Amino acid sequence: MDAQEGTQQSQQLILAHKVFLLKHRDVPDIEKVRLKDEVLNTVKSNYMTPYYENLVADKVLDLDHSVLDSMRAKNEEEIKKIDEKIADAEENLGESEVREAHLAKFLYFIQIGEKEKALEQLKVTENKTVAVGQKMDLVFYSLQIGFFYMDFDLISKSIDTAKNLFEKGGDWERKNRLKVYEGLYCMSTRNFKKAANLFLDSISTFTTYELFPYDTFIFYTVLTSIISLDRVSLKQKVVDAPEILTVIGKIPHLSEFLNSLYNSGLTEQIKMDRCLHLHFRFYMREIRTVVYSQFLESYKSVTIEAMAKAFGVTVEFIDQELSRFIAAGKLHCKIDKVAGVLETNRPDAKNALYQVTIKQGDFLLNRIQKLSRVIDL
Repeated sequence: MDAQEGTQQSQQLILAHKVFLLKHRDVPDIEKVRLKDEVLNTVKSNYMTPYYENLVADKVLDLDHSVLDSMRAKNEEEIKKIDEKIADAEENLGESEVREAHLAKFLYFIQIGEKEKALEQLKVTENKTVAVGQKMDLVFYSLQIGFFYMDFDLISKSIDTAKNLFEKGGDWERKNRLKVYEGLYCMSTRNFKKAANLFLDSISTFTTYELFPYDTFIFYTVLTSIISLDRVSLKQKVVDAPEILTVIGKIPHLSEFLNSLYNSGLTEQIKMDRCLHLHFRFYMREIRTVVYSQFLESYKSVTIEAMAKAFGVTVEFIDQELSRFIAAGKLHCKIDKVAGVLETNRPDAKNALYQVTIKQGDFLLNRIQKLSRVIDL
């Protein structure tokens, strides 16, 4: 995207979030009026002609022919200048200058929201690039394009490309940055466990400010960890982590949510998050599973009425909720409707491990027997 330095988030990703909020049905109309002005100003200041046309087609912005014509003229003028620089570099300068000229064209296409032409120019720039570090930087630009448009196919391919490049070399700073990009991709595609592991690995090395601020990074780390880690790991890696403790108080409701696992104040933040909103219902179901599991861990048996009272809901609600979770294998208990009691039947971990070992041993013996017959022949 546009070159960002220090701790600045990419202006394009800020723009993408504002457009997301403009389309969101729960955002108040008065707020949308402000967002619409901000989006239009950003589009005009960056001369984003193709993106403006897309927003008009989606009925996010109104068509203004004078604005469109002036932006289009500016695009043509800038591209002509860049093409002249490319021609001059190819004729009179060295390979480094040629690459920089092609890179400038690639970045300009990103700036104006010309996705397809940007990806075509990316290939040209890649062919002019030799150093692994510079190739990695191009991959990060590609990843930012992917997150701007939420193009998960492009993001996945770019992550694979980056990993292949790292096999040839690459510095630790870029490797750590890639973990955050991959973590965001995993979270956006509902692989919360892998996202949590990648985010936790990056807490002390976070430098990916072009994606989101550090507060947002901690927000994602806590949310993904809550439904991915067991209680001991959650306390060690998240609840007591100094990097998280220094930031968590700045994020409304997050501290209470982490420590109680039952707080509705955070739900609006999840609904309004561009990467999480599609997974809102799934995430809240997973959270309730964690909450119920932790409650039931303290009891061999407990009345449904007592559990309903503990969570401030009706007996009928708890009965329906637990029935679904038990049937899905997410809770290890059974309901005695006659007595109105829940009886826990937590699996024996040692016995389960023993059964797995026996099965793997049988499988191995069968393979050895088949192999011995082949050798005898």
